Amino acid sequence: MIEKARYVHTNLVARDWELLVAFYERVFGCVRVPPERHYSGPQLEAGTAIPGAQLDGVHLLLPGYGEGGPTLEIFAYAPSGLDPRPRVNDRGYGHVAFQVASVTAAREEVLSAGGSAVGDVVTLNTADRRRVTWCYVRDPEGNILELQSWSQE
Repeated sequence: MIEKARYVHTNLVARDWELLVAFYERVFGCVRVPPERHYSGPQLEAGTAIPGAQLDGVHLLLPGYGEGGPTLEIFAYAPSGLDPRPRVNDRGYGHVAFQVASVTAAREEVLSAGGSAVGDVVTLNTADRRRVTWCYVRDPEGNILELQSWSQE
């Protein structure tokens, strides 16, 4: 086991990092963690293995955590890579989940802020005698989010 490992952030590569950051701030209450990042040069090229790499973006403190909590790192790269629309069953990272008070209300907020629906809102009984109401939605760039709310059976 790696000694003193600690989860720090998840990176989301965006077409337009400023618009995507505004979406996460407005819809989920994420807060910017300064400074903005604007990197280029030989060390970035060496670290990414991308000739001519440039990146711009910022970290967002995720809701429900204090200072020093995990962040969502949103960067835009130049040159940009492929632009596939992920599906919920694709290999690799599938989605980012947010616990919310009302899945239906949160879904409507995402949709009105430029997101889109993936499936319906559903409720499942879990093995530990709880109920989870959840759905998948997409942010404005097509990244999948899960909205969830928990209760007792």
